Amino acid sequence: MKKILFLLSFLIILLSCNMKNNENTTEQTNQDSVKTVIYPDRIKKSVIYEVNIRQYTPEGTFKAFEKHLPRLKNLGVDILWFMPIQPIGMKNRKGSLGSYYSIQNYTKVNPEYGTADDFKQLVEEAHKLGMIVLIDWVANHTAWDNPWINEHPDWYVHNDKGEIVSPVPDWTDVADLNYDNHQMRKAMVDAMKFWLENFDIDGFRCDVAMMVPTDFWDSARVELDKVKPVFMLAESGIDDPDLMKTAFDMNYSWNFYHLMNDIAKGDKKASDLPAVFKEEKNKLPSRTIRMRFTSNHDENTWNGTVFERMPDSYKTFAALTFVVPGMPLIYGGQEACLNKRLKFFDKDTIEWKNCDMTELYKKLIEIRRNNTALWTNPFGADMQIINVNNPDIFIFTRQKDDNKVLCIFNLSKTEQKISIPDSLYDNYTNALTNENFNLTDKNLELTPWGFLILIK
Repeated sequence: MKKILFLLSFLIILLSCNMKNNENTTEQTNQDSVKTVIYPDRIKKSVIYEVNIRQYTPEGTFKAFEKHLPRLKNLGVDILWFMPIQPIGMKNRKGSLGSYYSIQNYTKVNPEYGTADDFKQLVEEAHKLGMIVLIDWVANHTAWDNPWINEHPDWYVHNDKGEIVSPVPDWTDVADLNYDNHQMRKAMVDAMKFWLENFDIDGFRCDVAMMVPTDFWDSARVELDKVKPVFMLAESGIDDPDLMKTAFDMNYSWNFYHLMNDIAKGDKKASDLPAVFKEEKNKLPSRTIRMRFTSNHDENTWNGTVFERMPDSYKTFAALTFVVPGMPLIYGGQEACLNKRLKFFDKDTIEWKNCDMTELYKKLIEIRRNNTALWTNPFGADMQIINVNNPDIFIFTRQKDDNKVLCIFNLSKTEQKISIPDSLYDNYTNALTNENFNLTDKNLELTPWGFLILIK
């Protein structure tokens, strides 16, 4: 009898210990899952913001930029994309400071911007504000004085003479990497993991992603997600759908961007827009998020500011990028009416001031956040385009459950009288003014480049 009681006592103690261990394991698992959830739930309302550290402040440093975080949080920004932060090559350098995309060392920070600890603190402060941090990743090529050149020359592409070559003739400051070499591939993934493990960044914007083999990106994504779930933005477009099947979450809507510029110049019409969205649906995997933009670092420098390309319509097209399906991008300085082409290879500081775009962007971000129909796919709603037989008018609705958004755009330089279908008659709220808008007049008038965002 004593033996039986002893065994029963032992089993009770053992069971209690196991239950306690299971509780601890469950608690730890739940904590880990909370720490690592980033995509897709956290990006459903997001606006992405491109940061050019060199030109952002007179100092051009991480610490100087960090002071702007509260302002950007107040604006409504929640994803920060930092242009390359690594040291820039000296050999064959262009200009006085060189190209951001000539990477001298993948696992160091550019000393002109500050120290590794400075960047780590910047990431921590951004995370405290609920922001997601991406860094630009240049996987296609390196600077000519990157250590890999001398240590692993077989990691590079050679010509018939055995010489290492640039990826394209004009990119004389960089050397082309050879993705047939699997040692190089592993080193590249290890370098990307370094920033996840040591700086706790949340993902990457990948430069000229289409020039790197898709199978590399696919395998890299698997390895990166083992460290933490990442968000991946490809510098690629509609002609590279394979990149979007596994490796990347978002790409560039170049076709939409170029059409907006053509409409602004009068070379195209609003009636050309539906074909763009149809092509996106036909060519790209449904999981693809399209990044919508009116500017970025390349377009600003090489093709002109929005004031040059869209002199009378920059506000209109900014608004359009916030209400069509996708995720809007703001290039650092646009919210301050950046009205100069920033130099690419030299110092050229952004002038910071409040202007009409400051409040417009803040309002557009608020509208996007507060209306589920406008959220990033798959959380938001598809677009239903309304045909009104006017080539200058673009009208569409997006509806998610009981949230309906009606957008009416005059994409021309002349005033337009619009014949509104009876099916759209209703009481709305003008999202930009918060005033009641009773849409019952069959002939609505819009000023040149005028637009309405109406909420039901």
